[in-house]
This record gives sequence, C-alpha cells and structure tokens, in this order.
Amino acid sequence: MVEPYFFKELRVRLNVETLTAEQFAKTIDHSLLQPQLTEADVIAGCELAARYHAASVCVKPYHVRLAAKLLADSDVLVSTVVGFPHGSSTIETKLAEAGQALED
Repeated sequence: MVEPYFFKELRVRLNVETLTAEQFAKTIDHSLLQPQLTEADVIAGCELAARYHAASVCVKPYHVRLAAKLLADSDVLVSTVVGFPHGSSTIETKLAEAGQALED
C-alpha cells in the first residue's frame, strides 16, 4: 500500500531521552467530542491546543468550520469524525458527512 504524502511529512522519530515538550505536544490529538460541550468549550479547547501546539483538534462535524477558523493561523490541524459515535450510519450518510467536513 502506498502511504499518502502527508503521512510521510508528519512522521517524526522521537527519542524519549531527548524529547522536548514541543515534540511531545505534536503527538497529541486534542479530542473535543464530549456530547455536553458548548461552543464556548470548543473555543477554549482550540485555544488550548493552539497555545501548546498540539498536532490536531478533533471536533464533531458541526464544529469543523468554527475550529478551522479559530486555528487558521496556527500549526494545529483540524480533524473530525464520521458516523459518530457508533458508526451505524449508512455509507451514503458517511460520505455526505465526510464531504461536508472537507468543504468546511
């Protein structure tokens, strides 16, 4: 299987003995998926991820646009989920969710 180019770019060899806080932060995907989160919580989570230079923030599909806007000037990537939380959506629904997330 051919590995996508961006995975090659993100791969970093880390040595535990010389690992810096910044390198460690780049291994963290900050999850903001809890059902009770408010928009204010998502904003605070994105600000936290930006402050510590996390690798990414994972948000529910309806928060992708907000997270992308908040993190546009940072080095933090935005990711989302499809068919969340149980994956029981039809393939057509998952494709629509993924397409919308890419647009956002």
